Formats: sequence, C-alpha cells, structure tokens
Amino acid sequence: MTKDKIFALAIGASAFAAVSGGPAFPQTSGEPIKFGAVLSVTGVGAGLGVNERNGLLLAEKTINAKGGFKGRPIRIIIEDDTSNPDTAVTKVNDLIFNQKVITVFGASLLGPAVAIGGITDTAKIPQLTFTGLGPAVELKRKCVFHMLPPHELNARGLYEYARSIGAKKVGVLHDTGYGNVVMREINNVAGDYKDIQVLGTEKYEMAATDATAQAAKLRALNLDAIFVIGTTATPFRAIRQLQMKQPIVAVNGASSYEALNAMGNIVANDIVFPEFIVNEDPLPNQKEFVELFRKEMNGRAKNFEAAAWDATHVAMRALEKVGPDAGGEKLCAAMREPYSGVMANYNFSADDMTGIRLSSFVFSKLVNGQFTRTPFRINK
Repeated sequence: MTKDKIFALAIGASAFAAVSGGPAFPQTSGEPIKFGAVLSVTGVGAGLGVNERNGLLLAEKTINAKGGFKGRPIRIIIEDDTSNPDTAVTKVNDLIFNQKVITVFGASLLGPAVAIGGITDTAKIPQLTFTGLGPAVELKRKCVFHMLPPHELNARGLYEYARSIGAKKVGVLHDTGYGNVVMREINNVAGDYKDIQVLGTEKYEMAATDATAQAAKLRALNLDAIFVIGTTATPFRAIRQLQMKQPIVAVNGASSYEALNAMGNIVANDIVFPEFIVNEDPLPNQKEFVELFRKEMNGRAKNFEAAAWDATHVAMRALEKVGPDAGGEKLCAAMREPYSGVMANYNFSADDMTGIRLSSFVFSKLVNGQFTRTPFRINK
C-alpha cells in the first residue's frame, strides 16, 4: 500500500470515527478556511445538485467534528446556479473574488461546469467538478479535477453491458445537455463494438416533461436494448408508457432516488446503470460511508453524495500537504496524484484529470423499483 493511499484512508477513517462514537477530537476555533460550491440545487439538475450538497455538508460536519484543519474549522459556502451556466459564472466570481474561497466544488451539470472552469482556470483556483471530462477545452485546464468518469467511459459502460446480454441492435434516447456529449463518444468508440449496431438516435430537451414522440420512433426499430442518456425520469416514463419491453441501459446521472421516485415502480423495472455505489448492497469499502450517511443525514447515499464526500477529502489532503495559504497553484499541484475514495479510485495526474477506470463501474439493476447490484463487472 502506498504512502498516499495510507494517508487517504487515514483521513476517511478519522472522519467516520468523529461522528460514530469514536475518539473525541478538539473543538475548532478561529477564522474558518473557506471553500465554495456551485451546484444545481434547483432547476433541471436539482436531482444531482441536492445530493452533492448533502455529501458536502456531511463531509464538512465530520471534518469539523475531528478538529477541522489544525484546529481551524472549514466552511463550505454553497451557491445555487439554478442549472444555468450564466448564473454559475456569477456565483463563482463572487466566491473567488469576494468570498476568497481557496477551492471550488462543482458544478453539477456539464454546461455550468465548463463555464466556471474558464474562471477557475484563469484564477488558478482548484475546481473539483461533479461531471466527467467534456469538451476538448477541459483537457487544457490543469486545475479542474473531475469526480465523475469521462464520457468515453460512460459510452463504453453502456456498450459493455449491452454486449454482455447479447444485444445486437440498440437505439439511443438522450437529452440535449450532456447526452449530446455521451452520444458523441458512443459514435467515437463504435469501432470497438462492431457487433452492436446503433439503429436509431432520438433526443429531447433537458427540461422536457414528455419524450413519447421520440421514444415512438425507436419503438418501430425492433431493438434488443435502449440506451438512455439523461438525468430525469422523462425518457424512462416515455419508453415504458409505450409498452416497450426492451432492457434499458442508462448512464449513472439518472440513478438517483429522485429520478427513481419520479419513475414509479411500474416504470422502474429492467433498467441497468453503470454506476459506483448501490446503497442497498454497497461494496465492502463503501459500507461505512453508506451507514454514516444514513445515520447523520437520514438518507440513502449514492454516486453524487459519495463524489462530494471524496472531493472534500481530496481538498483536505492537499491542505495537509501545503497549507491553506499556499495559493491555488500549489494546491492544484498537491491534488494532482492518486486518491482512494469511497466512490472510486482516482488518479488526478491522468490526462483526463480523474483516472477512473472502466473496471470501477458497479452495475445496478432496477427490479420492481428497487436497486440491486448485479454480478457483472468489466475486467479491463
């Protein structure tokens, strides 16, 4: 086990102990160390942003319970971008230049994340975003770290599961946001999956409440499976309301309990997600976090809560190495290395600024409205 991995595990273990009846830690005092977060707490991305906010709040609580940073408390200032890139830019400018935060968490959606990345990159302020690598410009932003997989991996995860069930003909129903980006990657990697044909592609607006017209076009194609790329229940309802019985393979953005509740138990059946945490059956290294979240937040933790928890602890590890007054560039450099998280194992020195591998995916399946962890894993 490497020194960095031991250090990362030590941070996580002490955080768990602080709120679970473990050893007592000193009280915090003095000027708080300020972090900022720009999240989609309202709007079309609220199903992501609210969960990320909860993960940040739990991390803040546990870190301060064990003494903060050398006795100083941390404070995470959370701003709502209303799922709008322009609002996100306004919020991040205030956080960086007025509130003087030393790190930014977010955004929740690709558009706002790319928009604020232009600000954080210029200011040399670390940004830990809850999106995967998007447009090519993000490859140039060496202080923007991604807590979710690059969209090429999302595309491959869909293909890999389709191959595992013998699907030869698939259709795609995607939104006009990050669905466009994942769809581009589906086309880019298609050469590695020549045994699977994409016979039809339909898209719907991110804020749409109905997609039956688009789903109906796919219904006529006699498909073996349907890929869904979005964050809301809308496409799932459309497919099942049209009595389309094919398995659905969907990106992890729609694997939240908010989306599940909006689907209903009848719709939420035979839907598979390449994701990372199945709350009902977590991996051994995830069980303690899932239980802590249930106890402290009275909720069920999944991917986005865990990503926010991990992001906060990545930032704390950088603080331990260089201190809060080192400046953004040194903090960025301190983050640019591997980290063993609850959600996944990261390598922030990788070209995609996340280092998450295809083998990290855990595949869950909705059966009668319940998430179950499948035995399928990718050994690549």
